[in-house]
Amino acid sequence: MTKRNDGFTRRQFLAASGAGVLAAGAWRPGRAAEMATIRQGYQTNMWGMPTYYLLRSGELEKRGIKYEEFAVPSGNLTMQQMVARQVDMGTYAGPSFIIGHARGNLVAIARIEQVGKTVRIMARKELGISKVAQLKGLKVANQTGSSIGNIFVDQIAPAHGLKKGDYQEVRMNVNDMVSAMIAKSVDAMVNVEPYNAIAEADGIATTIMNYWDVDKMPVFMAATPEFVEKHPDTVVAYLKAWLAVADDFKKSPARVSDVVYSFYTSKGYKMSKDTFAKAIGAVDVDPDFPDLKAYMQEQAEVLLKAEKIKAMPDWGKALRPEFMQKARG
Repeated sequence: MTKRNDGFTRRQFLAASGAGVLAAGAWRPGRAAEMATIRQGYQTNMWGMPTYYLLRSGELEKRGIKYEEFAVPSGNLTMQQMVARQVDMGTYAGPSFIIGHARGNLVAIARIEQVGKTVRIMARKELGISKVAQLKGLKVANQTGSSIGNIFVDQIAPAHGLKKGDYQEVRMNVNDMVSAMIAKSVDAMVNVEPYNAIAEADGIATTIMNYWDVDKMPVFMAATPEFVEKHPDTVVAYLKAWLAVADDFKKSPARVSDVVYSFYTSKGYKMSKDTFAKAIGAVDVDPDFPDLKAYMQEQAEVLLKAEKIKAMPDWGKALRPEFMQKARG
């Protein structure tokens, strides 16, 4: 497998996010004054690809919305950009959102997708590992601070008898993990699609477990509180665009797949369309805002116990379903 880095190092992403824009969307003349420009963050793993498709679908332009896009390897980096007020919107799972709310009062305006099937714990094939408990004493690649990383360290590993120190956590971005597996610098990885599908198809790694049975992992579209207060009409129009894009995922999956597949091939990744279809098929795109307070309460309790947040969030302030309700209305 040959690839180039499709994201940024920590230093590079901070420099890029502060200095400029990766790309900009167009808009229709005569409507620009009605809508604010959205600085859109997204991760370059499969969780961010629905957002990538949104930006190329034309649905924002139809609604007079301009955008600037900021791509990083994982959602927790987008969250950090938002806390620093360098980005207005971005997607990430519950744990990262809770931390972002604690640090920067970020708010959730929708649940965009569920991605538990996209996350796997995988080990190098030749090790013959089939259980999480067998990771004891091994080197495990983990994107520290990410939602999948926090869930592994705080929930999954302890549930299988592993405490911190029983395994060596090797910190790295998800897009670097397959190369590390090939180099045998790590024994296992906690990773997300399409990197898992690539590792499996190339005979590099085998699956120990995926997250779906433990956590379906709703992914939120988060926003800064200032943006939603200043531009509520833009937020509603933006969510209407998401509802249209969801129809594409259901009714025109081949078109969606072609757009997203071109993103990865343009970055130098070599994978068959069948492998890619398996990866993107693990993402359940369904923009909505169901009642997730009980789920988020559980996630927050884990983070509170791990001292990653100092207090329980006020869900009335953190979760803002009214914008999606207006978009659907």
